[in-house]
Amino acid sequence: MRMRMITNRTSSLFSIFCCLLCLLIISTQSCCYAQEDGFRSYSCDNGKGNYTANSTYHKNLNTLLSTLISNTQIDYGYYNFSYGQDDNKVNAVGLCQGDLNQNDCRRCLNNSITLLTQLCPNQKEAIGWYDTCMLRYSNRTIFGNHHVDDSPKIYLWNPQNATDLPVFNQNLKSLMSNLIDKAIAGDSRQKYAAASVNSTDFQNIYGVAQCTPDLSSLECDQCLEGHVSDIPACCDGKRGGRVLTPSCYIRYEVYPFFQPTTAHNAPPPSSLSPPPHSSSTHTSSSDGQGKTNTSRIVIFVAVPTVIVSVLIGSVCIYLLRVRKPRRTSESNS
Repeated sequence: MRMRMITNRTSSLFSIFCCLLCLLIISTQSCCYAQEDGFRSYSCDNGKGNYTANSTYHKNLNTLLSTLISNTQIDYGYYNFSYGQDDNKVNAVGLCQGDLNQNDCRRCLNNSITLLTQLCPNQKEAIGWYDTCMLRYSNRTIFGNHHVDDSPKIYLWNPQNATDLPVFNQNLKSLMSNLIDKAIAGDSRQKYAAASVNSTDFQNIYGVAQCTPDLSSLECDQCLEGHVSDIPACCDGKRGGRVLTPSCYIRYEVYPFFQPTTAHNAPPPSSLSPPPHSSSTHTSSSDGQGKTNTSRIVIFVAVPTVIVSVLIGSVCIYLLRVRKPRRTSESNS
């Protein structure tokens, strides 16, 4: 009788353990997918003015954003258009990471349009960054003016430290120099470069550098060089880091985060027409007036593993302790 009670108790505990394990896996996946829907960072700039609901500016903004990515002729990931007149004129820029295909780029920007207008409901100027695209709009000229815009500036870094730091830093410096040379050699459709370098026997460094293609080669070079010079201040000794501004950005990681790309054909002269292994990432930002928010997206991989391991170990120990009286009972029967 006692053996049957112990067996039933053990079965019940095992069933409870299985249920807890399933709930843990489901909740972890839900957490990951939900947080992927948010921006890495965004900024609502009150310093550039506000608009009221259903005003002319608001209507022009909605019209512009609803048609921003409708041009199917654009397959190089850069959209820049304007709509309206005088004080109610709205300018918008959409930039995708250079390895994104057209469908993924448009999907990323479409999600950005929905989210950014919700987060910044009445600011005339706003910007938001997903991992692979940026959306920006303003009542001032923000493209084609040969001006490097470095505000807001966002820093993100991987909290894990790099190993063999002198070698890592030397290889990172070489990689960034190579990326800048390739990016500034781009044309008016795309100024993007992605590459990797072997840092140690067991680790590569992957990097990306990109400018909005309306910048000249010199302006792009100045923007990217400025970001590289920020690495010691924001991300020194870390296994990954990013510096984001409206005009350009750099990123490096010890895992691949881009796809091979094919070169785009040079645009014809008339083409210059106006128109969201992972680890936690810490963030910092530097901007002017307005509200800036940098989301801390954590895709849990190591944490659930540890929790599950501890849970399994605890249950096993408990079950072994439960079985000891069973053996005593058998020997006494």
